[in-house]
Amino acid sequence: MRHCVTGVASLLLVALFVLPTPPAGAQAPTSEVAVSFHVTIAPAWFDPSTAPPQITPFGVLYAVHDALVRPLPGQKMGPSLAESWKESPDDVKFSFERYNGASAKELKARVKTIETPDPLTVRFRLLEPWPDFMTFYGTTATAAGIVLPRKYTEHVGPEEFRAKPVGAGPYKFVSQRPGIDVTLEAFTGYWRHAPYVKKLTLKSVPDSTTRLTMLKSGQTDYALFLDGPEGEAVKKDPRYKLVDTRHASIFWIEFPDQWDPKSPWHDKRLRQAVNLALDRQRINEAACLGFCPPAGVIVPRVMDFALQVEPAPYDPAKARKLLAEAGYPKGFDAGEFAAIPGFPTVAEAVMNDLNAAGIRVRLRSMERAAFYASWQEKKLRGLFMTAAGNSGNAASRVETFIQSKGGYANGGYPDIDELFRQQATERDTAKREALLHKIQQLTIDRVMFAPVMDLRTLNGIGPRIAKHTITDVWMSPFPSYEDMELKP
Repeated sequence: MRHCVTGVASLLLVALFVLPTPPAGAQAPTSEVAVSFHVTIAPAWFDPSTAPPQITPFGVLYAVHDALVRPLPGQKMGPSLAESWKESPDDVKFSFERYNGASAKELKARVKTIETPDPLTVRFRLLEPWPDFMTFYGTTATAAGIVLPRKYTEHVGPEEFRAKPVGAGPYKFVSQRPGIDVTLEAFTGYWRHAPYVKKLTLKSVPDSTTRLTMLKSGQTDYALFLDGPEGEAVKKDPRYKLVDTRHASIFWIEFPDQWDPKSPWHDKRLRQAVNLALDRQRINEAACLGFCPPAGVIVPRVMDFALQVEPAPYDPAKARKLLAEAGYPKGFDAGEFAAIPGFPTVAEAVMNDLNAAGIRVRLRSMERAAFYASWQEKKLRGLFMTAAGNSGNAASRVETFIQSKGGYANGGYPDIDELFRQQATERDTAKREALLHKIQQLTIDRVMFAPVMDLRTLNGIGPRIAKHTITDVWMSPFPSYEDMELKP
C-alpha cells in the first residue's frame, strides 16, 4: 500500500465480500464463547457510518466488519481488506461517502475526491498535505475505513442494516435481542484465518456485579470493564485471570458553559476548584486497583504527541478558598452531574470529592446512548464527566474535543484553532509535536477541562480461555476475536 498526497495518488488495493476457500489444514471452529459488555450493546453500533468518538462500538464493529486498513495484532495500522482479494472498489467509495460519524467533517473537508480508476485501485486526492489522513482513516480514531457491501446496504436501508448487518469481518451476524445479546458465527473464509471459536455471544450486562456473577457461574467467559471491587474479587480467585489494558482511554470533566459570561463556570476559579477537589489517586485505587494513572490533560499519555504532564494536586482547602474568592463562601450548588454510564465507582468517587470540597452536585443517571446523544447535541450543561477510548493521536483528540469546530466541543479559542490548522499540514514531526504540546498546555492554562485519570480497563477471564487476546490489538481493550482460543 502506498499513500501520497497533494495530487499524487493514494493507492489502496481492495477486496471485499469474496468467500475464499479456507487454507488447507485449517482448524475448524469449535465451541462457543460469551463476552459480557459493561454497557447495553446498541444496534446502531453495527453501522460504522454514525460511530461516535468512542472505542466501545469497535468491540462490536470489528467482530462483524472489516476495513481497508485497521489495527491488527502486532500492527498499529495493518493492511486488511487492502491486500490480496478482488472485488469492485465501489464499496470503498460508497462507504467513505456515506460515513457521517466522528470527524466526518474533518475527513471530507480535506479529501478533494475519491476515485476508482480500475477494479483494484482507490485513489484519495487531498486538498493539501495532511499527515494524519491514515490516522483518521485507518485506526479507531474514526470508523471511516470500515467497508460495507453497497448493494445490500442500499437495498435494505439503514434501519434494516442495523437489524441484520452484513460485513467482511471474522464473524457473521446470526441474531440479536436488542438490549440483551448478539449472536455471531465464525466466517471460516476470513482472510486472516478462520476464527478458532465457532459461536460468539456478546451480552449487554451494565451492572459490574452481575458481570462478575455471570463469569463465576460460567455463563460468560469474559467480564469486560469491571469496577474496582469486582476486579479485586477476580484477582483474589486463582481460577480466573485479571487483565488490564493499555488503550487510549481517559476520563475528564467538561465545563460546557465556560464560554457563557452569564454562567458561574465562566469564572476560571470555579473550574480550578474542581481540579483541586479531585483526589485522583484515591479514585484510581477505588475504581482501578491502582492501574489508572492520574491525568493532567485530556489526551491519553499513550498517544503520539501527548503532553506528559503531572495532574493538578489534590488540595480541597485551596478549592474552598477559590470558591470563596469567586463569591461562594458557603460552597456552590452545581446542580446535576451527568457521568458517562458504565463506570459507577468512578462517578461516585468524583461526585463525593466535589461535594466534600463544597461543589454540591447530585448524580444524573442516563442510558449510554442518551448520554452520547446529549453530549453531541450540546444538551449537557453545568459540568459532566465523560471519557473517550478511541485511538489516533493528539491531533485527532484536539480535532474532536478541543478545537471550536469539534463535533463534541462546546466552544474554543481562535489561537487554539489556528494552532490546530498549522499542525494539520506540518510534516516536520518535531515542529508538529511542539504545536500540539502548546495546544494541550493552553487547555491547562485556561482550565478548559478537569482531567481525571487514564483508564486501564479491568477484565475478568474465565477458566475455559487458553488465549484471551486482550491487548493484542494496538490500543484496543477488546479481544482479537478471530484469535481467541479455548483450552482443549
